Amino acid sequence: MDGIIPLYKERGMTSFDCVSRLRRILKTKKIGHSGTLDPSVDGVLPICVGSATKVVEYLMQSGKVYQGELVIGRATETEDFDGEVIERAAVDQAVTDDQVKAAMAKLTGEITQIPPMYSAVKVKGKRLYEYARAGEKVERPRRQVTIKQFDLLRNQYDAENKEQHVFFKVACTKGTYVRTLVVDLARLLGYPGAMKWLTRLESGGFSIDQTLSLTDVQDAVASQTINRYLYPLDYALKDYPTFELSDKQWKAVQNGGWLREDEVKPADEAVVLKYDGAVKALYHRTPDHHFKPTKMFSVK
Repeated sequence: MDGIIPLYKERGMTSFDCVSRLRRILKTKKIGHSGTLDPSVDGVLPICVGSATKVVEYLMQSGKVYQGELVIGRATETEDFDGEVIERAAVDQAVTDDQVKAAMAKLTGEITQIPPMYSAVKVKGKRLYEYARAGEKVERPRRQVTIKQFDLLRNQYDAENKEQHVFFKVACTKGTYVRTLVVDLARLLGYPGAMKWLTRLESGGFSIDQTLSLTDVQDAVASQTINRYLYPLDYALKDYPTFELSDKQWKAVQNGGWLREDEVKPADEAVVLKYDGAVKALYHRTPDHHFKPTKMFSVK
């Protein structure tokens, strides 16, 4: 079995839990996911099965879109509602839409993030959450991410609890910590904040309305219709131009051979090579006017 399943990951499950369940349902070990989702986050989790595991990295390169809720007025150790509250500050009057939008604008574009302590980022061979659980301090690596869009969906003031609830939508590059982003938003507005919930709406070129639940997958396997829901390996490479190889070129490519620039049309910076309609390799342009292998997907 080969292909990509746009899975809907439920809250309360880890991404590894999903992979483990699918290995049992599909009766195969060759499964990988593209882009970890925290247990408290639900939404799109593209799953690669069989030979499609070779395109995981290309699915991960695509942008992601999320929707969620930020609560302004409290901070937690994990930056979301899973952690203990470590700070409170009363929001004595409503934060206006214009104030929120102005702060969002400052966090749009290329920004620098410091991953939260409760994250899976590795430092000196250990996950940051391992340091956090042990009460140890460690310097966290900074990373550059791009926030393509940061929109206010709804803004609601809770006068009783003196908190502000900001409902948002964000489009961003891989590696973005959305909980850190919205906590930074709260800080720009002058308050502590924590993310209440988050749903991934898009990932790997899939939207949430394309997803299947684990139960859907199990039912499709039982009814022997699972192949209807498997997207081909090509789906992860759809943003690249394609070139159909001749018999002679295919023989060269099978052995990792280079192709001359004037042989490949369209001659973009990178191109997907097909033979007999099937994806075989991704090649990239070299400075000396050739195309060489970036990744081989099949030599048969």
